Order: sequence, then structure tokens, then C-alpha cells
Amino acid sequence: MSVKKKSKAWEYFDLDQDGTQASCRLCPVKLAYKNSTGSMRNHLQSKHLDVNLDGTENSQTPKQARITAFTSPTTRRRCDPGRSEKIHRLITEMTAIDMLPLSFVEGKGFNKLLNFLEPEYTVAGRKLITTKLEVAHANMTAVIKAKMAKAEYVAITSDGWTATTTESYMTITGHCIVEGEMVSRVLQTCAMEERHTAANLAEHLRTSTSKWGLEGKVIACVHDNAANMVLANETILDWKSVPCFAHTLQLAVHNGLKANAMTRLTGACSRLMGHFHHSTVATNALKKKQAQLFPDGENHHKLIQSCKTRWNSVCDMLARLHEQRWAVTAVLSDRTVTKLSEARTLEMTDDNWQTIETMLPVLESLKTATTTLCSEEYISLSMVFPITMRLLDRYLVISADDSTVVCDFKKTVATSLRKRMEPDNTERAGRAALLASALDPRHKHLRFLPLDVQAAVKQQLVIHYDGLAATVHVGEDGGACEEASGMSLEPGPSRKRKKTTLSAFFGEDYAEGEPSDDELERYWADPPLPLTEDPLMWWSGKERSFPKVYMLAMRFLCVPATSVPAERVFSAAGLIVSRLRSRLLPKHVDMLISLNKNAWSE
Repeated sequence: MSVKKKSKAWEYFDLDQDGTQASCRLCPVKLAYKNSTGSMRNHLQSKHLDVNLDGTENSQTPKQARITAFTSPTTRRRCDPGRSEKIHRLITEMTAIDMLPLSFVEGKGFNKLLNFLEPEYTVAGRKLITTKLEVAHANMTAVIKAKMAKAEYVAITSDGWTATTTESYMTITGHCIVEGEMVSRVLQTCAMEERHTAANLAEHLRTSTSKWGLEGKVIACVHDNAANMVLANETILDWKSVPCFAHTLQLAVHNGLKANAMTRLTGACSRLMGHFHHSTVATNALKKKQAQLFPDGENHHKLIQSCKTRWNSVCDMLARLHEQRWAVTAVLSDRTVTKLSEARTLEMTDDNWQTIETMLPVLESLKTATTTLCSEEYISLSMVFPITMRLLDRYLVISADDSTVVCDFKKTVATSLRKRMEPDNTERAGRAALLASALDPRHKHLRFLPLDVQAAVKQQLVIHYDGLAATVHVGEDGGACEEASGMSLEPGPSRKRKKTTLSAFFGEDYAEGEPSDDELERYWADPPLPLTEDPLMWWSGKERSFPKVYMLAMRFLCVPATSVPAERVFSAAGLIVSRLRSRLLPKHVDMLISLNKNAWSE
């Protein structure tokens, strides 16, 4: 229907498709339209007093009218109880998502903003928001408990940290496999007011797992290599004690970085980074050189300073410096920017640049190993020894064209890593990481291990298999049955995986298998799974073929390779337990961290 819109009222109304109704742009009202704008004009004059339809110089544009009308007392939206409750809930979520102090709801700026946006809303006080957070935390806890109740086995990770208020905390996360998916949740952050003895640590771990209904389900705890944690787990709690591989690898790499030549190189790079970070003149000059060297806009990146506690940052620093070599060199050569005396102490020699170039592939392989094993979404413990042996047999092997610095670094890291991991020790073939590899269809061939260790690992798996036979029987449909089992037998939804990095790391020649009658032997004989495939999806489809081995897989594959999931809480926790939040009770620290990481982390 075609309508000639000559009246000024049409600036504030839209006609619907069939031409029978006009919708006000300033409020939700819809008016019947019958070839006349009279009702529209009456509506504007009675409800939107700031709208001028006479066309005088004081008349407003529709946009201006819309803004004024929104804030006008005559058109103010009522904040009914339902809307008020919704705003309460959004403020509660905002508190947890953005790690805000509970006192922010009492801030003048926040109250002024809400008064403008929602004048009739009574701002929730600190007490009300605390209550809302407690209710949300209780609901979230119930949901996580119900999910974890479906798992037969649970692994936990734990790590300690100190807040800016000098209070000591321990964060515990839980990991299990439910319906073909890895599930990882922050369980508890508890204040550690007493000494960190093995007995006290064990008591905190026991209390936390009991609170979550995990008694009898915890099969392993992943932690740093502290002796008190090993004692707490192995001796007191009788859980498998799994050292964090990220910590182990970090210790080995730090040994390599402490060599004199590497210390001099990283020291020179750090000084150079520090110069650019502390000099606005040098930084601006670098940006100009980047624009000249990279006119397409690529590689206009800031330089990266390394951090002593994170060896990965050394890799990042060297990679960025290598990328920006010519831009940095140009700035140091420009006497209008860098004094000669400064340039002499900062400039890198050709040998330095050559060493950086040859060191990068080694450091990047170590970084890939770390980041691959820090995933919470996919199984990781089964990759610890395949990755360790790949590092030792390929990436840390000295080649003819390696410089002395690179040779020393590779040799030191390889020696330290081999000593810590003991891949040739048949007496330690029962370690959780080795059993997980044997139960991962991608790595079950164990070809990365010496033959005698392969045999020892398989023998350990037979012992676990025989022990499981007493508690698991095969149902009529061929599936595994266990009294407390609540696991679904249906495959979980497919997921995207980081396939290319893993495949590139190991190479393509990585699979072959063997034959026999019993279930375990049939599992060995089944062809290995390609590295690009998801082992949990594979197991979801093989539960009826290998029911007992399936139960063993669920037991060991749920264990993460690192305690990084617990460490990731530190950054969030640091925000929560800051000066503004120093009066928070430990239970509220736990509540805010749990909500941030579990309920509203996406």
C-alpha cells in the first residue's frame, strides 16, 4: 500500500507492511491507521511533549526527540518487580564475570549511571548482591555435582598461590569424562592458614572432594613436584601422585637457560627490550621504521620482554626480536634517536642474531610441547611420554650445524629431561602417564619406548585389567556394567581439534598394530587411531567391543598432564583478592572464583 507521507508526524512513525498500523518510534505503541495522521499527532502531543510538530526553529530532529523522550519523566518506563529482579541478576553476573569488588554497587559513578538509565530502579546493595551470588553459587554447585556424579572416575589438580594480601590459598580443580567429553571444573579455593604439611594438605584435599561427593572416585592428583604433595597423595590419601609435566619441562628448560652463553644472550636481548619499553622516543622511532619496512601493515608488532618465571616468554622475546631485527637495527643506527654510547651497549652482534635464529626452532618445539599438554578440553596425560621421547629423539638431538650455544642448550635440557622422566626405567612402568598412553588408541603401540619398557607397561596394564575383572562384568549387550556406573554409552558430539600442530610435531610415520583372543589382546591388535582423530570419540564407539579396557581408559584418560588448570585461576584470583577486596571472607573468594571460572566464564 503506497502512502504519501507529507505530515511531519511520519517522522516519528513507521507503517507496517499491510498499511493498517503505525508504530511509534519513541515508544512501543501501535496505532490503527485509516488514511489519516490525526491519531498519530494526538499521540505525540499527549505522550511525547518535547516533540514539536509545528516546524518552528525549535523543532527537534527525530533522533533528538527520541533521546529526550527516553529520559523525559512523562515517558519514563516503569521498573516493575520483574524488571528489577532481572537487573539484580545482571549486576550479580557482572560482579563475577568482570571480577568486581562487591563494594562497586555502592560506588557513586555506578549509581549515577543506573539512575540515568533506569530512574525507578532501586540499586541493589552489597548485602543483596552477596546473597544473589551465594544463591547462584549454590545452583552452580548442584549442576556440577550432578554432572560429575555421572563419571566413574575423577582426577584433580591442585596448586598453591599467595594473594597480594599475603594470604595463602590452594585451588582444586576436578576433571572427568562424561558422555564422551572431558569435563573440567574449579571445585574449591580454600585458605591455607596452617603450615603446608602433608597432613594438612591431605585434609584440605579430602574435605574438598568429600564436599563435592567424590569419595571413592578420585584416582589421581596432578601437582607440582613438591615433596609434601607427593606424600599427601601417595601415603595419606592413597591416590596416584602425578607430577605436573609443565613444571618438569620448565625445570629442564631453566637448566638449559642457565648456561653462561645463554644467560649472556638472553640478558642482551632483555636489555634491548627494556630500552624500547622505557624510551618513548625509541618506541616511536621503531613504529616509523616498521611503517617503512612493512608498508602493507604486517609485522607492526610491539617488542616482548621476557619474564623470569615463564620460560615460554624467552621464546616469545627471541621470536619477536628476530622478526623485528632490521627495524630494531635501523633505530639503533639512527644517531638522532639513539646515542652512540647507548647503541654500543645495545647492538647485537651477527653471532647473536645467528644464535637466535638457530635457537628458535628448538624453543618453539618445547613451547609446542607445553601448550599441547595444557589443554582442559582434550585428553593430555597420554601424550606426556610420546612428546617427551619426540623431544629427546628429534628436537633436542645435536646436529652438525648447531653452534656451541645451541649444542650446550640441547645437551643440558635433554640430560635434565631424561633424568626427570626416566623413560628407560622398567621399574616405573606403572606410572599413570605410561598407562594412559597404552590406553590412548593413537599411542597404544608404544613404539616411542624401548622394547623392554613397552613390555613392562603392557604387563602393568594386564595387572590393572585383572584387578578390574572382579568389579566389572559384561552385560548382555556387550557393554561394561559396574554397580556405581552412571556413564552414558552414547557418543558425545563431535568437536573440532587442534590436529595440524600435533601431526606436524610427531610426523606422519606413527602407527601399526598386533593380534589374539582375549579383550586386551584384541585391543592391541586393533589398528592405531590417526593422530588427527579424537580418542574419546573412538572409545565411545568401542565400549561394547572392549568393555573392561574401556573402563580402564576412562580411569586413566581423565587425568590431565599438568596442573595448569589450577594455575589459570591465579590471574582471576589475583583480581579478586586485591586491596579493594582485602576484607573478603575466604568463602567469598572461593565463591567468586568458582562462579567466574565455571558459571559465567564464556
